[in-house]
Amino acid sequence: MEKSDYDETTALAQLPNLDIEIRHRRPWEGGEEMVAITLRARPSFDALFNLSEAGNPMLFWMRAMEAAWSPWLRLMNPPRPPELGRDDKSAR
Repeated sequence: MEKSDYDETTALAQLPNLDIEIRHRRPWEGGEEMVAITLRARPSFDALFNLSEAGNPMLFWMRAMEAAWSPWLRLMNPPRPPELGRDDKSAR
């Protein structure tokens, strides 16, 4: 078997009505990398968006972006540790 020019790793996930493929490629020589994420929906994405047109499409988009960004936004504002040795009255 002939050795490929790339070290390639593929991860597949099959969810109800959605297939996800993540492919990572890196050449044996060199420092560049490639990551490709493929989403395949059944029924199609058009059918999903046609369903959302009946409601409020901007609300749908806002909720999708909120869900996508929420892990990153939580990292930007970590919870503060409790302050030791301070009473609630002295904090006022």
